[in-house]
Amino acid sequence: MRKPSPRAATLTAASLLVTLLTPPAAFAWGTDPGEGAEPPAEDSAKGTASGPELGAEVTRTRIVVTQSGGGTAKPSAGGLAAVDPNWKPPACWYEPLATPQQLKDATEKMDTGDLFSVNFGRRWGKDLLVDAFDKGDATFTDTPTKNYNVGKKGMFWRAVARQDRANDPEILDCSKNLFWQKAGTVPDDPNAPTPEVLAAYAYDKIRVPGTEIELKPQGKSTVNLPTWVWLDKAVFKDVTVRASLPHTNLYAVTTASPVALHLDPGTDDAKTFPASGDCPVNEDGSIGTPYAKGASQQDPPCGIAYLRATRGEPYQLKASVTWKISWRGTGGAKGGLPNGTFETTQDVNVQEVQSVNR
Repeated sequence: MRKPSPRAATLTAASLLVTLLTPPAAFAWGTDPGEGAEPPAEDSAKGTASGPELGAEVTRTRIVVTQSGGGTAKPSAGGLAAVDPNWKPPACWYEPLATPQQLKDATEKMDTGDLFSVNFGRRWGKDLLVDAFDKGDATFTDTPTKNYNVGKKGMFWRAVARQDRANDPEILDCSKNLFWQKAGTVPDDPNAPTPEVLAAYAYDKIRVPGTEIELKPQGKSTVNLPTWVWLDKAVFKDVTVRASLPHTNLYAVTTASPVALHLDPGTDDAKTFPASGDCPVNEDGSIGTPYAKGASQQDPPCGIAYLRATRGEPYQLKASVTWKISWRGTGGAKGGLPNGTFETTQDVNVQEVQSVNR
């Protein structure tokens, strides 16, 4: 293979991040065809974006995400933090980018000096794109084409990086330049998209309700008397996120199910019930047991007893719900991902026991 032409602009490590953070264009290349649907006609969407817009979107995935569930009593509060600190979702993968007509139109609209990102570290000018995809020069791509393969069934694919991993060296594992892929197939490559890749992408899109817990007694707790803690079954339900990749039949449904509440009193001068501070989810979906009149001297199944009164500043009670993550996807694929947690903090004031001297 001969050396690359000077027309091919290869990015240095210092300029890689700049390229990845190029503002994406507001251009949609397609919509989700749905589970099991056939890919759309390849030239059904016309090339309505300029070359620079098409070429700049190396961190703009086309994965379509929808969420359902999560209860009705509390609004969505935020995303989950993985319990396993070493777990990282895939940094990059390949996706369909453009139909033959879209790539042809975008290339023809390019001006002199415009550069097209065919990979994370490579940008090509118009002449090089024409050589590779119009004239069929095999120098710079494994899938050279004539006249952009207009009229053939398939799409041009390109690597995509997660925005939060844009400067991670692992994205360079997706090293292929822009390439042609026949309709109804995925690349034979370790970084090809899979249901599990989509499930991991959906993980970050899960939004769960806040974890402000119910306390009894309300207002102020009393030293040495248990404070009962519970969450109503209507608050926490499974949260489901569906991620699908347009122009393929790939999808994954990722489900987060609440499994436990962990209590951190915010001070060492306290004890929790159970002693671990972990309150499991009951069979009906609730956590703990609501306080009943006359139970102030009993140990709650889920709660806290503060041993020292607050002095001006309230204790910061932290409540975190653990969510078990599972997924299912195309072809019956299924599996699990690391549990996630979501934590909130609320103020608790604690008073001394009041006594009356006669």
